[in-house]
Amino acid sequence: MTGLFRLTGDIRFGPGVSRTVHEDLRRLSASRVMIITDPGVIAVGILEPIESDLAAHGFETHTFSEVSPNPRDVECAAAAAAMNGFGADVVLAVGGGSPIDLAKAAAGIAANGGRPRDWVAPRTFPKPPVPLVAIPTTAGTGSEVTRSAVINDTGRAIKISLRDTQIAPRFAIVDPDLTLSLPPSLTAATGMDALTHAIEAYTGKRASPITDALALHAIRLIATHLKTAVRDGSNRDAREGMMMASVIAGMAFSNADVAAVHCIAEAIGGRYDTPHGVANSLFLPYLFAFNAEANPPRHADVAVAMRVAQISDSPVAAARNGVMALTSLAREIGIPTLRQIPGIKQDDFPWIAAASQANLSNESNARTITEVDYLTILDQAWNV
Repeated sequence: MTGLFRLTGDIRFGPGVSRTVHEDLRRLSASRVMIITDPGVIAVGILEPIESDLAAHGFETHTFSEVSPNPRDVECAAAAAAMNGFGADVVLAVGGGSPIDLAKAAAGIAANGGRPRDWVAPRTFPKPPVPLVAIPTTAGTGSEVTRSAVINDTGRAIKISLRDTQIAPRFAIVDPDLTLSLPPSLTAATGMDALTHAIEAYTGKRASPITDALALHAIRLIATHLKTAVRDGSNRDAREGMMMASVIAGMAFSNADVAAVHCIAEAIGGRYDTPHGVANSLFLPYLFAFNAEANPPRHADVAVAMRVAQISDSPVAAARNGVMALTSLAREIGIPTLRQIPGIKQDDFPWIAAASQANLSNESNARTITEVDYLTILDQAWNV
């Protein structure tokens, strides 16, 4: 088997590593640091110690926090303008996938101009973006180790994807202590996001031996730690396990791509502003069942990694156990149903199906999937 596995920047992992981010900024010869975060990170007190540490080490900082849960193109433009106005020589993203994705896009636009829709993959930035350092505060998106940014195109109510190795963070500072303040609902949603990344990386058409190893280990970690992290957010072992799972699932899908679950989740998120992890959770069991018909052994491997099947089980039976386990996991940790999503209407299903089929990752799905298939999946999730 041949293929290309891309590594992003350096990763520092462990409790408390965020307190030494100044060391990594020095390695980039930074002096003027543009911090991109969101109001929630500020409200729980995560940002203040970081800002104080940077000030104590002589850095000038400017903070941009106008970031929505699904980052918007207009916010990218505002962040890029603020970046240039401040004269930033490095960007520090502190938060979940939304601030990190927005920071990636804004860093490229600050150096090259235009709007996010002008830089949709496969187009890349001709001028080097402003260097980026990322400190994730959720265990889910893996954006700190990927070369992609998903942004809401507000004019068309769709999500667009920028993919460029140049926007990948130079340093990922992964501190599981920063997730101790995550509420159960956000822990659940982001955890299911990480699980979806790992499953789609493993079962999709672009999987490789390296991504397989990362994805399966991420699935095992999530099966071990997600319920505990939701139930007891102060459990440091669970928080560390989920943070590691998020990072290595991010490494896996960044190379193997995601697939149909993300296609439909991004369509839902673009239209209704649904949190990304919730949107993934809504459709993961149904698409797992749909795809298992194309490759039962790979889906059986997922069930074994989740510890809901044995290696000796038949692949079909094991995959069926995986479907049931994914369904019960989402319910147990409090993920809502499709009918409970604000604004969702059955009349929009044809639009959602068309947008899903047009997604760049549709071709990576384990099984060929059409608009008609997406409509069937939507109906199944609606009528549960």
